[in-house]
Formats: sequence, structure tokens, C-alpha cells
Amino acid sequence: MKLNIKHFVIFITVLFVSCKQPDNTITTINGKRLLISDTIEAVDSIDKFIAPYKEHINDVLDKPIAYNPKTISKYDKGYNTAIGNLMADIVLEQSNPVFNKRTGKNIDFVLLNHGGIRAIISEGNVTTRTAYEIMPFENKVVVIELTSAKVKELVEYLQKSKKAHPVSGIELVLNNDYSVKKFLINGKLPEEHKTYNVATSDYLASGGDNMNFFKEPVNNTPLDYLIRNEIIDYFKKIDTIKTTADNRFIKL
Repeated sequence: MKLNIKHFVIFITVLFVSCKQPDNTITTINGKRLLISDTIEAVDSIDKFIAPYKEHINDVLDKPIAYNPKTISKYDKGYNTAIGNLMADIVLEQSNPVFNKRTGKNIDFVLLNHGGIRAIISEGNVTTRTAYEIMPFENKVVVIELTSAKVKELVEYLQKSKKAHPVSGIELVLNNDYSVKKFLINGKLPEEHKTYNVATSDYLASGGDNMNFFKEPVNNTPLDYLIRNEIIDYFKKIDTIKTTADNRFIKL
């Protein structure tokens, strides 16, 4: 009898252990750093496979589509630069027909950000690759309808930022102490009870670069048009880039 009880206990113990759920918790992760350098031999079959695609892409990117007579950079002196003015003017010119067709309204002015310009435009041929270098991001144009109060906040932002943020369609003159001497929209003083349509990037429209005045607008109209594609389309329709620093945004 004692023997049978012993066997029964052993059977139950074995059954319990065998039915226990496995522990799938990860306890350790081991990794190894693999350095990628020119010491790693290329696989000829892969190189041969991608070669025609790479060649085609390079042909498209490097084909001249315009000409730039002088190197321009966002680091040029002043509160507006030739390259910044070019980008803002391109956004206004390329975006307004789309916005007008969809809404029957026009864009009043453009505001971009200084940091969004990622490269210079060198003297010489301008290519599609140039546009990718200037604007590598997938930012799209959005038209934000702002009240005059929000436009005032926008101006205050430009006063405090002390950067050459690209603008088009406005004239902003700051005194030596950064107070506003003159602010015009399309050559006119802003009206208190009027709203204004401002073209910008979707990044800035969401409050990027602390441009919080774009939040909670009267209206928000996405144009589904990449800024980079606007630049490319503009370059394709001109022969020679013509842009310069001017008096649209200056400090006395």
C-alpha cells in the first residue's frame, strides 16, 4: 500500500511539471557591432543588378534644368537672403494657382523657416539633385488662414527670432531696437478684422520651430504639393535664376 501511494505522488508531480507553461520572457539580448567600411568586399552580382537603376537615377538627378549665375547661401548677411527670398517666392508662385483653384482665394504671403534651407545653390548648372539638397525633407505646402491678431503674433516672432526666415508678400522693417517701424502685407497695412492666408510648410503649420501662432487657425488648407517639387517645377520653367536680397525684411 505504501508503494502504491509513493507511485501516485510521483505521477502527479511529473504531470504538474510537464503541463507548466513555458516562460517566454526575454532575459538577455546579445549584440555585435559590425563596422561597415570599404574593407568589406562588394557582391558583384548585386552591383551588376542595381547598376542600371543607379545610372538612370543619376541621369535624372544630374540633368541641368536651370542655371544659377552666382552662388547663394542662407548665411549671407541680412534678415533676408537671396536663397531665402527665392524659396519663399517659389512657394508663392507655385502654390497660389493651386490654392485659388481649390478655394477661389489667393495667398496673401509666405513664411518659411531659416533652418529649412539645407544647402547652398552653387554657381553653374542647377539640377533636380540641387532641389533635393536644398530641401531633403518631405514637407508639403499648407495654407493657414490667420486672424489679424495671429498675424501680429507672427510679426512678434520674427522680431524675437532675429533670423532670416524666408518671407514673400510682406514688408517688415525693424528699428535698431527691434521694434516695428513698418509692416505691410502686399503693400497695405494689415486690417484688424480681416483674415490672411499664409502659405507655409506642414511642419511649421503644426507649431514647428515654436511657430505656435499657426496653431488653431481659422482654416487649414493642405495643397498636397511638396516644397521640393515646387522648386523642381519652378527650375524647369525658367532658364536662369534671378534672385537677390532686398528690403522685404530688414533691420535699420
